[in-house]
Amino acid sequence: MQRRDILALPLLAPFAGLAFARQASLDPRPWLRSGPMVGFAETTEAAIWLQTTRACRAQVRYWKQGQPATARLSEPFDTRADGDHIARFTLARLDEGLRYDYEVYLDGLRVERPHPLTFQTQKLWQYRTDPPAFRLAFGSCAFVNDAPFDRPGAPYGDKMEIFTTIAAMKPDLMLWLGDNAYLREGDFNSEAGFRYRYAHTRQLPEMQALLAATHNYAIWDDHDFGPDNSDRVAGQRGASLRVFKDYWANREYGTLETPGVFGHFQWQDVEVIMLDNRFHRSPNDRRGDPARQMFGGAQMDWLMDCLSSSRAPFKLVAAGNQMLNVPVWGESFSDYPVEQKRLFEFLRTEKIPGVVFLSGDRHHTELLKSTSVTSYPLYEFTSSPLTAGGRRIEEETNNPLRMPGTWVTETRNFGMLEFSGPRKERVMTMRTYDFAGRELWKHTVTAAELK
Repeated sequence: MQRRDILALPLLAPFAGLAFARQASLDPRPWLRSGPMVGFAETTEAAIWLQTTRACRAQVRYWKQGQPATARLSEPFDTRADGDHIARFTLARLDEGLRYDYEVYLDGLRVERPHPLTFQTQKLWQYRTDPPAFRLAFGSCAFVNDAPFDRPGAPYGDKMEIFTTIAAMKPDLMLWLGDNAYLREGDFNSEAGFRYRYAHTRQLPEMQALLAATHNYAIWDDHDFGPDNSDRVAGQRGASLRVFKDYWANREYGTLETPGVFGHFQWQDVEVIMLDNRFHRSPNDRRGDPARQMFGGAQMDWLMDCLSSSRAPFKLVAAGNQMLNVPVWGESFSDYPVEQKRLFEFLRTEKIPGVVFLSGDRHHTELLKSTSVTSYPLYEFTSSPLTAGGRRIEEETNNPLRMPGTWVTETRNFGMLEFSGPRKERVMTMRTYDFAGRELWKHTVTAAELK
């Protein structure tokens, strides 16, 4: 699918007049399949994604919040069947640190949406003031029921209102930590199946408000990469990567030399490093090979480079699987001891401060804390599931790494990170909420504690 980098143009009055004149006789809402979704944002750029039901000419009109006279109109993007009728816009030459409202036009007609359409640019705070406070929501395991493809029995997905709950809290950004869609057996062996599953999940009505006004970033895990516990031998991994890039609007995917969905970005003063634990992964059961790897040598080098060059007080390292835990059941970085040892020795010998792991996958939530890896407490916040089924594994009841009171099982939930305070005294507050917005636990950590 083509990506359209857009230098915004002034809104043309004749176009606007035509759109509003035709609106009375035509309703464009059925033409919009899903979205709009807000993707990455920098100080002067932001991405917007949408999908239509048929070939359309799509445009985005946007303006500084409260200043409609500043409205501009993007260049048009023609959605096509061979691109899944997806349009992706990168709006450029924006003003820093502002909120923008926007609206979508399809074939010249404005599409009404029942929720706010808004995005923001990051503040240029460096050398000027303290970094702004902000909130980051995250979660994993979003199963959307689809009766013709689901396994027999009770529906596995539930509590879809969790997405409207997250949207109502108005986080600045949302991190999707994998299993963002659940490929079914009928999807595994064709790119068309991948595309159907992603599109089916993305059009969930309860998800639209969150997509439209929160900046969304994503990595994958096994269920949106391929079959359960899939790895580098997955026959459709090239197709899987193409589809992922089409349906998300991250700033980057992998490097020029190494493919994958990994990438990094900074939100205000916090570094977010997103890892790909599938594309280069050795099979889990290849235990006779001591050099088996979850991320691969090139991605590990890249990760270490990112950590070494970052001056952020908090460095969030996000992965689909847990990084610290030694689970009784399930997948973990601990199953790849040579690669894990390499990373942990790097953190220790290079004295990298401020590292916090984020993960999903486990169908339960917990906050882990290790005091044996680095000279400071190393935390891992695992958040799962969003709408898939929850799980309680009795053998893991007494996990010595788990912070008391943070084990959430058999309920849909999501995580929230809040960053606040002066530049040299930043504070991170970690919270878990259930699908209705009830706080289940919280824990606060200062940047000074992670040095």
